[in-house]
Amino acid sequence: MGSIKWMNSVLIVALLCLSQVVQAKDNKDFMKAKQSMPGFVEVVYANTEDKVYLALDTGQLNQQMLFQSSLPQGVGSNDIGLDRGQLGDTRLVEFQRFGNKILLKQLNTDYRASATNVAERQSIDEAFADSVIAGFEIAYEHGNKIYIDYTAFLLSDVHGVAERLSQTGQGSYSLDTGRSGIYLPKTKAFERNTELEALVTFAGKPQGQYIRQVTPDAKSVSVHLHHSFVALPDDNYKVRTFHPYSGFWKHSYFDYSVPIDAEMEQKFIPRHRLSKKNPNADVSEALEPIVYYLDPGIPEPVMTALREGALWWDQAFAAAGYKNAFQVKVLPEGADPMDARYNVIQWVHRATRGWSYGSSVIDPRTGEIIKGHVTLGSLRVRQDYLIALGMTSPFDSENTGKANTDKQLEMALDRIRQLSAHEVGHTLGIAHNFAASENNRASVMDYPHPLITLKDGEISLESAYEQGIGDWDKYVIAYGYQDFSGADESKALRDLVSQARERGFLYKSDPDARIAKRASSDGHLWDNGKSPIDEFIRMSELRKFALSNFGVNSLPAGADLSSLEERLVPIYYSHRYQLDALVKQVSGLIYEYEQKELNSPVKGNSFVAGEYQLKAAEMIVDSASASYLAIQPALTKLINPKAYGSSRYRESTNGRMGIAFDPVSAAEAASGYSITNLLEPIRLNRLAYQHSIDSSIPSPQKVVNMVFENLVKTRSADVLEQRIKLVALNVFFDVLKADELSPEVKLVMQAELLSYQAWLAKKDKSEQGKVLSKYIEHYWTSNEWLGSFAVKQLPPGSPI
Repeated sequence: MGSIKWMNSVLIVALLCLSQVVQAKDNKDFMKAKQSMPGFVEVVYANTEDKVYLALDTGQLNQQMLFQSSLPQGVGSNDIGLDRGQLGDTRLVEFQRFGNKILLKQLNTDYRASATNVAERQSIDEAFADSVIAGFEIAYEHGNKIYIDYTAFLLSDVHGVAERLSQTGQGSYSLDTGRSGIYLPKTKAFERNTELEALVTFAGKPQGQYIRQVTPDAKSVSVHLHHSFVALPDDNYKVRTFHPYSGFWKHSYFDYSVPIDAEMEQKFIPRHRLSKKNPNADVSEALEPIVYYLDPGIPEPVMTALREGALWWDQAFAAAGYKNAFQVKVLPEGADPMDARYNVIQWVHRATRGWSYGSSVIDPRTGEIIKGHVTLGSLRVRQDYLIALGMTSPFDSENTGKANTDKQLEMALDRIRQLSAHEVGHTLGIAHNFAASENNRASVMDYPHPLITLKDGEISLESAYEQGIGDWDKYVIAYGYQDFSGADESKALRDLVSQARERGFLYKSDPDARIAKRASSDGHLWDNGKSPIDEFIRMSELRKFALSNFGVNSLPAGADLSSLEERLVPIYYSHRYQLDALVKQVSGLIYEYEQKELNSPVKGNSFVAGEYQLKAAEMIVDSASASYLAIQPALTKLINPKAYGSSRYRESTNGRMGIAFDPVSAAEAASGYSITNLLEPIRLNRLAYQHSIDSSIPSPQKVVNMVFENLVKTRSADVLEQRIKLVALNVFFDVLKADELSPEVKLVMQAELLSYQAWLAKKDKSEQGKVLSKYIEHYWTSNEWLGSFAVKQLPPGSPI
């Protein structure tokens, strides 16, 4: 019996050894011709198959991590909006095992329970859906390693490229995996992050002009897609409370475990982790400075300007008690700008000028910024240079069109400095402040219009853009990043807000500013000055002066005479931005982002003074008139049809005269813009209410009558005045049809129409007057305006 037991034991040992040998052989066979990249999530690449596997430790199952998608190589069209370096969604994910499958689940971070009661937290998890974003079959398993084939997901459209192409009218596209592959140079694994990249091709039938413009063959659109897996930060980050006056964006979630009398929405600011080495010192270095890296492909002198502008933020951190806490360097050779370890400032090219923006990889649990990523459109600097040239017309025709344009170039570079600081600010967590221009340009987070001035009878560019960080920005950085170790942080933040209000800082962000029909009397895009009326007067005088000098001297030697049209556009329409600030005074409200504070009076809101509203309305009507918009024949004579080899494009005016420059339609677009903004239904509704409370505020009847008296009731044969009259009538009838228009304002407008009908019968016996009378008679019976036409639109304005 003993010998039998001994033989069984030997057999078992032998079998175990054989099993280990087989497993080792299997593992060796699986790893044959494969390249392993150990790191946070191990990557295994099979060159012979062009496949990429992830080797998950069993300990990584059900382990939370961040998943970030991005677009390292884009499409190159501002209109499509798929830019190089574009970040996709940041997701909190887990790999979970279900039998022979591994699922990648995105966890729902919007609804939570912070209670210590496990069952209570579980009830929230079970109440709201998660999202499984990918599924993988286990390709091989060895020891504590699970290998999954990641290839299909890496080559999938997680970034939504096809959807974006469809949304922008470029056609229906789908993935073509046969023309896609793993991009190994940017597939790497590091201690706390793993990066993967692929070239992905979308095949389809192109329909839009934009995709044809930027691809050699629009039936095949090939871009790069990038995936990042990032280890979660440690638990030492401390969230900071959001305040609507803090100047920061809001990061929030709903906590279902808070007491009934508490707010469920928990609001924090997004920010980088930053603390002092010596919290007790007034000035201290940071434990870990915030470092941003410049795209090494940026040319000079732009590279230097971008670095200088971004470094302005160190002034704000210094004011908050830090030494050298914000740094800017050039991205090291071989480093990947999409690598989650680097905050990056990228110089991005597109076929047309477009927006720059600052995005961030943010821990959705806390709002901690893991990576800032700035996208700066390379054509922006050229637009500012074009504005500077158009305003100054520096090319002396007697000197063969040559000129020293150093001042114009420096103005454009000053804009780039400001733009760099602005977009970096977003990646620090900071929101726009569109009211800063009314606080003596107190923030780089505004959209600044160049403050070009008339000085000694000449255009001056010397103060076009402010230099350095603003006082508002210093306050915002103090709110978000000042180290309050050992102090009552809540009280310190309240004190900062109170001090900022006492200093008179104005603050309005996107919801109040971006759309001209908004009620905010302050906070406007591309404006200047404390008074919208005074600045509109100044801007109009500057525009008039620049147009009087515009002509041959606006062109360098060798330029086509026909290109004067595109150089004219930003000068002729230069009043458009200040007009947006002006029109918001009509029915405007004065208010702040206010909370109920203990021992502090509540301000609430008030109306813009009636006299100021009336003056603003009068100036808007004047801006739509022929006297304001007429282009002198001497200038139109210089603007030839396009020279052979060039053509009209989006920066050209929208005309009705074929290849000839159309000054009447150029004015039509500006006039339509002014009248449409003034007669905005929501604005008229507000006016009706405000006038009922304060009779000094102009009524809707007063404003509508102003348009008719000055723009519609004309018997002039001048073609521009005739066109403006028809534009005003077209806008008027569009407003009458608007669902937003209140019934009482509609009655007011119809009463004005009756008055105009009577005027036509009495004062305008011309054939055109008779036709308009017939049109109005038809409207009363059919609710249809026979004179309707598509008013020409302004060429692109924003961004500058």
